[in-house]
Amino acid sequence: MLAVYAGGAAVGVPTGPTGLEWRTRHTWGVVTRPVPGSIPDQPGSYQFMDAKGRVLYVGKAKSLRQRVTSYFQDRDQLGPRTAQMVAQADHVEWMVVGTEAEALLLEHSLIQRHQPRYNVRLKDDKSYPWLAVTVSDEWPRPAVVRGRKRRGVRYFGPYPNVGAIRDTLDLLLRSFPVRTCSDAKFRRHRALGRPCLLYHIERCSAPCVGAISHQAYQVLVDDLTAFLGGDTGRLEADLEGAMRQAAGALDFERASLLRDKLQAVRSADAVRQMELERPENLDVLGIHDDELEAAIQVFHVRSGKVVGRSALFVDKVEDLSPAQLVQRILVEFYAEAALGVPALVLVPSLPEDPDTVTHYLREARGGPVSLRVPYRGPKRALLDTVEQNAKGSFVRHRLQRTSDHNSRAKALEALQVELGLPEAPLRIECYDMSHLQGTDYVGSMVVFEDGMAKRGDYRRFKVTTVGGNDDYAAMEEVLTRRLAAFLREQSDPQEGAVPACRGDLTARGPSAAGGPSRHPRGRFAYPPQLLLLDGGLGQLNVGVRVLASLGLTERIPVASLAKGFEEVYRPGSSEPIRLPRQSDALYLLQQLRDEAHRFAISYHRSLRGKRMTKGVLDDIPGLGPKRRARLTRQFGGMTSLRNATRDDLAGLSWLPTKVGAAVYEALHAPLAPSPAIERRRRAD
Repeated sequence: MLAVYAGGAAVGVPTGPTGLEWRTRHTWGVVTRPVPGSIPDQPGSYQFMDAKGRVLYVGKAKSLRQRVTSYFQDRDQLGPRTAQMVAQADHVEWMVVGTEAEALLLEHSLIQRHQPRYNVRLKDDKSYPWLAVTVSDEWPRPAVVRGRKRRGVRYFGPYPNVGAIRDTLDLLLRSFPVRTCSDAKFRRHRALGRPCLLYHIERCSAPCVGAISHQAYQVLVDDLTAFLGGDTGRLEADLEGAMRQAAGALDFERASLLRDKLQAVRSADAVRQMELERPENLDVLGIHDDELEAAIQVFHVRSGKVVGRSALFVDKVEDLSPAQLVQRILVEFYAEAALGVPALVLVPSLPEDPDTVTHYLREARGGPVSLRVPYRGPKRALLDTVEQNAKGSFVRHRLQRTSDHNSRAKALEALQVELGLPEAPLRIECYDMSHLQGTDYVGSMVVFEDGMAKRGDYRRFKVTTVGGNDDYAAMEEVLTRRLAAFLREQSDPQEGAVPACRGDLTARGPSAAGGPSRHPRGRFAYPPQLLLLDGGLGQLNVGVRVLASLGLTERIPVASLAKGFEEVYRPGSSEPIRLPRQSDALYLLQQLRDEAHRFAISYHRSLRGKRMTKGVLDDIPGLGPKRRARLTRQFGGMTSLRNATRDDLAGLSWLPTKVGAAVYEALHAPLAPSPAIERRRRAD
């Protein structure tokens, strides 16, 4: 059931199978306060929304009535962040579910989807490398990776540094000679019929040339993943038994090879310095925090040995107790845990609702899961070690963030002073154009907030109204489209759901497909505090003209950055502003300009590549990929197809007559001259 408060009178809201419920509303400050009796006394999730439909905060509750009404008390009784969130909210919505566990799942799903400003979100420290094994490939291979996790890949680690993981992999290849080459190199050597150097130095079993059967190769992969998963005892016992058996049979050459493999396995296993007394599978969660941030370390123990750790950070934008913080971390972390959910998780304190969290983890694992706070023994010592690691990580993160924040703040303050801006430009948008002799004309918009790139707000434009090489006209089109969209969304927040230039605008970042009927945030809802253009006085004049035509001259400052001498131009003066060469402000502007140039070039190359690889048969209605492939295959290639007559094409029983006629016309149409040739012809 969903109850929505969005206007000034009673509203009717669909509530699933029960039909339509009518709600009356009362206001409390800025946010619309629902009548307490209208809120269901059931489990569910609630969302505080602003006037533009953006989700500010997502929460869950055993009783929606008790939890939601708790926000509408004396503001002095609320925490500072909660009071700030309520002050910015316009109305509250909720969804009713059957159980507390379902409410927890719904809350997590909504947080992942909307990324609310006032919700705690884990930020993975992706600086740690992982050892990944592509188990879903025909011939799996290990590789050192970073960043997001992919399906069909098993991850081990993360490791403290790349050197450690490469040393471990080098030792393991002596015992498990699986391929480490890229797929392209694998296919190349398969076509050549000869293996690479790794086969000759016994670091690969050469599956590319059939030197090993698929079954035997899979045994190597299984043994490798078992070792990386912590199951080393069985492998060592098997190797030692095979070595003694070979020695007993006087096969000393094989025995020496098995001895070397056994030593390699033991050497690689020695990298794991921490070990429990019993071969258990568990995770250990350690936290170090203050009022604003928290650092989290998770040690992964498999078969009694620490096989990796994960480092995460949290901005505590909401007021959370230690139990609430632990609960949020467990739900967020194990939603996408690369090493899965173990049977036991050691935590510094139990979550706020341990039964609900345990049920959630049990569903994720597909088996029983226990949460435990150790007070003595080896597990307590291990938890202390993890918390010490979390403390060290917190200190390093705070020092780095403080340094970065200070430099960014100085750069923004310097820009305000040097450029004469009314305020520090917390949001800067930079624009650049890219084309090749007037073809595939595109524009880019990159966004920096608080001095850092906000890639989710990047936008790219296809220029549609400019013929030939005219950067000024192209810039005017792009700026007009962007700022006109901003004005539309200001006048009607619902406009953000369907961009006016959908066909020409490509947005980077998550798609709204499959989401609610209303986009939670307009694509161009936020105005910049500085509009930066790549170019000189000409580009600046274009920006001034567009702002004036839309009535935004007083609201949005504009500047341009000229290449060469790195001079900044502002309206009202033909003389450039020369920032100090080593200043943080100039460095920030250069970052913006270079990023806009890179983004524009990459989009232009993408469009140009698609156009240049486009075939003459690609745009024929009714001729899809399958028919196109069958057509060229039946005629033996494009040359024979071009020589085919109308009757030849009409005689194909599986090809419609209209499509065959369109194919013939496309193959025999005269070639159009290129834009450059056409311009030279007109000049002559």
